[in-house]
Amino acid sequence: MNRFVSALLASLLLISHANADAPTTFTAAKVVAKQKLFFDQSSSVHGELYCGCKWKWTGKSGGRIDPESCGYETRAQQTRADRIEWEHIVPAWIFGHQRQCWQNGGRKNCIADDPVFRAMEADLFNLYPSVGEVNGDRSNFQYGTVAGVAPQYGACLTRVDFKGRAAEPRNDVKGLVARSTFYMYDRYGLSMSKQQQQLLMAWDRQYPVSAWEKEWNRRTASVMGHANLFITRDRTWSLGHKPSREGIVSAVPARGAAAQSPKSHRGGAIIGNRNSKVYHLAQGCPSYNMVSPKNQVLFRSETEAAAAGYRKAGNCR
Repeated sequence: MNRFVSALLASLLLISHANADAPTTFTAAKVVAKQKLFFDQSSSVHGELYCGCKWKWTGKSGGRIDPESCGYETRAQQTRADRIEWEHIVPAWIFGHQRQCWQNGGRKNCIADDPVFRAMEADLFNLYPSVGEVNGDRSNFQYGTVAGVAPQYGACLTRVDFKGRAAEPRNDVKGLVARSTFYMYDRYGLSMSKQQQQLLMAWDRQYPVSAWEKEWNRRTASVMGHANLFITRDRTWSLGHKPSREGIVSAVPARGAAAQSPKSHRGGAIIGNRNSKVYHLAQGCPSYNMVSPKNQVLFRSETEAAAAGYRKAGNCR
């Protein structure tokens, strides 16, 4: 029994540490990704996402592309071609458009008012360094098969169909982007077209998990507190997959909204303040809607909040 209790306490400490490290904003996520996930990858054989280019780190989260390392040639945007940018494998435009906050004011409104959108935007399993120009050209296009398009970036094998609004990444990362996309759609309850599902399922089968992808998953899981189960193969995607929605930790809170009923609270988030280490319940805590978005940490239960070192606000009834 003592051995079981010790193991349980060790697990809680590990989860608490991981949750404390997980970024809560896109800006913070880029810094964490550089420092803890891709710190040794700038000169690796894998390179950045779309062209396999090597780069040199600059600043907190930026980098300068080495075009000769991958035979890259600028298509149109020299400034962006020279730099590393952080690509959302599932674009923010795509997952944002499936949130009500986007309909009420776009990305800026989602960042201010929707904790689920902020979690998606900062999710490290969806971020990967990329040549800025290709990142910009890919825009919010879905992945697809691009035929009849001449090389656009020198020796880089990624193709963008601007007219058809589709992007086809190089073969080396097709499996990786498929499994990252499955993760995002599963975790956050997103809706994917049948055509996109079929394409990504084919890529998932054709391009199996590599040693680097396993290591990337291990590093990311150590920060996020959970793995991408589509990489570990503990979860698979089939046509008509029913999402787990494990990342939907709360409804979108309305500014100045009245406290929720006890029934709705049971499915809602507990909001912690990372500065004060105090948490607030949706029911009975007057300051629930007063925590600054940049300081919010979301928990699914009081037990989880307590395990992370938070205490209940003193003004909760």
